[in-house]
Amino acid sequence: MIKEVIFQLIEKKEFFLNLLLEHLEISIISIVIATIIGLILGILISEYEKSSKLVLGIINFIYTIPSISLLGFLIPLSGIGNTTAIIALTIYALLPMVRNTHTGITNIDNKVLEAAKGMGSTNFQILYKIKLPLAMPVIITGLRSMATMTIALAGIASFIGAGGLGVAIYRGITTNNAALTIAGSLLIAILAIVVDMLLSLITRFSKKNIRKNKKIKWVALVVIIVLVASLVGRGIGKKADIKTINIATKPMTEQYIIGSILKETIEDKTDLNVNIIQGVGGGTSNIMPGMENKEFDMYPEYTSTGWNMVLKHDGVYDESMYEELKKEYLEKYNYIWTGNFGFNDSYGLAVKKDIAEKYNLKTYSDLAKVSDKLIFGAEYDFYERPDGYNSFAETYGFNFKSTVDLDIGLKYSAINEGKVDVMNIFTTDGQLSVSDVVVLEDDKQFFSSAMAVMVVRGEILDAYPELNEVLDSLEEILDDKTMSDLNYQVESGGKSPEDVAKEFMLEKGIIE
Repeated sequence: MIKEVIFQLIEKKEFFLNLLLEHLEISIISIVIATIIGLILGILISEYEKSSKLVLGIINFIYTIPSISLLGFLIPLSGIGNTTAIIALTIYALLPMVRNTHTGITNIDNKVLEAAKGMGSTNFQILYKIKLPLAMPVIITGLRSMATMTIALAGIASFIGAGGLGVAIYRGITTNNAALTIAGSLLIAILAIVVDMLLSLITRFSKKNIRKNKKIKWVALVVIIVLVASLVGRGIGKKADIKTINIATKPMTEQYIIGSILKETIEDKTDLNVNIIQGVGGGTSNIMPGMENKEFDMYPEYTSTGWNMVLKHDGVYDESMYEELKKEYLEKYNYIWTGNFGFNDSYGLAVKKDIAEKYNLKTYSDLAKVSDKLIFGAEYDFYERPDGYNSFAETYGFNFKSTVDLDIGLKYSAINEGKVDVMNIFTTDGQLSVSDVVVLEDDKQFFSSAMAVMVVRGEILDAYPELNEVLDSLEEILDDKTMSDLNYQVESGGKSPEDVAKEFMLEKGIIE
């Protein structure tokens, strides 16, 4: 495994370098903002002690909110991407800064402060020349704790399409690539350790009264200014590139492959650049707000998901409704459905092979008769879909012994290890052929058709009409078996989605 991790880091050095820079950008901006706000709040509640319990109580309460929940609360307000990630990380980082600033200042010996007052010092002079220097070791200890925590927590930013090393972790889980997950985790750990060591050096200087050493003081200031300026410049550079198409993908192997197919084709046939926001957690539920906020320009969607989850229609979707689907999207959002890839990635149910043999299970109706003896697992959004768990359980009369929420990338591990007995699957899953499962027959035809098609913002096609020709060239290039084979090459063959996509497109003659 160590060799595989090293291979991943060397083979994908540019991929990891970009993620590392994104991770640093998100983390450092959050740390700087939290440091400034935390210092100000800490000083204020130290000067006005009666407010300290209320302020610290509020910050403590916010700190207890799970990170995923906080991101969910913020998405309707600030959308998807770096802004929301930075807001969330800043909120979490406030507690150690406020608490340590308050503790450092309030624990200063009153005799020192009285002596300063006796010598005629103003309140500001006492704060600047006595309180803050004496409290600095405690404040920097809080900064160290906050910085390492922020860097580690920034891994969740990928859940909302903000980038960073969490992309590698989540992508590794989704594509059954443990080495990729470990490599991403390792880089986050190393980054946190390096930052902690740097802040440890600053702590030592502060204990030696660093403010007397003007040279070190100015060097530190210049380093901070250059670092922040470079990060800001990097962000401005991204925004200035108006000819970049931002494509979001869901956290699924085939979506990574489709994203790479789009990137290869668009950049080969046009002068546009493509930025892939990989594996947005929550799928459609988080991508659609990003589309509405114009953070994403297009993404691969499935027809039944658009019909049931976005347009909120009940009942089974079939492709005879496609024209109505397109019409409603155009009227409601000005989004265009175009570039039908040609494969149907519908839901299905899979059961462990030994259980299927034990109970002679062939159809969903057979499964319903013994469901009270079995454990069912599915990804989170399956339980919330109008055409998901509740509806299909009612249709077939399922009454499972218990249900388990699973990350989409962990389902096959869970059933292979016996953690669940039954799970929902996608009909193009690459791991189906190598897992010890049996796919049952949907004898009541419950699950909807789910053709993979691109959803594009109308103004993007107006601005870049050359995209129409590109998307037309991708019509019907895949079928169910081909998509499953491509997924298999990634999930079990150890190839990257980018390599699989490029090889396929070269073989088809779509790119040169």
